[in-house]
Amino acid sequence: MDRMLQSICEQFIENRETIKKMLKMGNAYVYPVCANLFCGKGETVEAEKLVACREILKQKAGIFSNFRGTIEHAVICMLALEEKPEEKLDRALAAYALMKKEFMASDYLALAAFMLADEEGMEEKVARGKRIYKRMQKEHPFLTSTEDSVYALMLAFAQRDDDALIGDMEESYDLLKKQLSSSGNYLQTVSHILALAEGDARAKTERFMELYDAIGQFGGKYGKYYELTVLAALSVLRGDVRQMAADMMDADAFLAAQKGYGFWGVGKKIRLMHAAMLISNLYSQKEEMKTASMSAAISMVIAQNMASLAAVSAATSAAAAASSSH
Repeated sequence: MDRMLQSICEQFIENRETIKKMLKMGNAYVYPVCANLFCGKGETVEAEKLVACREILKQKAGIFSNFRGTIEHAVICMLALEEKPEEKLDRALAAYALMKKEFMASDYLALAAFMLADEEGMEEKVARGKRIYKRMQKEHPFLTSTEDSVYALMLAFAQRDDDALIGDMEESYDLLKKQLSSSGNYLQTVSHILALAEGDARAKTERFMELYDAIGQFGGKYGKYYELTVLAALSVLRGDVRQMAADMMDADAFLAAQKGYGFWGVGKKIRLMHAAMLISNLYSQKEEMKTASMSAAISMVIAQNMASLAAVSAATSAAAAASSSH
């Protein structure tokens, strides 16, 4: 295993355990995403700062706030990565208030508000995001839902015009449908993520599929549902696709030996998705990531959180179904 990857993997497990200890009542799907937020910055969790940021969130957001919903732990961890967490949360809450004027209130919208809170021209961008969202609905009325508002808002900060963005998404979506047997909803989300990156839609889609296929060639079986969002965000990073896939399998083998990833753990497909998260850190560190709002770094954080929300929702639905059948 690559030495830098080994270090990232070990830091990931350390961070996960600290977060689980300090932030109780979390979901098994959420803790790894929270741990990886720190790995993405090359940082180790400070327990005291987590506690302090939890109190800040409690003081500034009511118990029924969407910042205190499914993404509460992620918000606390993102605040803990800030030099001035109170000020960041104030900006996020202000951004959320603006976004709620155009979009339905949700955990997804709160996540978008936090991620985009430091961007300029928010009112103008929210209005553009609404226009893009309406275009998404027009193209795919039965697929477009609340979570797509996050991507519409992110796309609103892109330099290309609306027609170019929609054209990029549609071309990617059509290509993906021909090559991947998955729900149209998840393929649409992949097309949103690919549209956030510069470049030709066909080339980006082909690279995504090359990565997906390479994982299979190395013996991995990557998921075809919400896990695809993380793989899409990884695919837009620079690097040799086959090497990425090989590194993913190394990270997967490491995770397989860790608590929570064995037979009674989250499952092989989620584990491989977490391996993709860790690989994203490796390639982000190798590539000098700039802080542009449309960078793959932000795409990856959004994708990880969205995937965890989907996983929590799926697990909750499965538990409810099992309960009602008895």
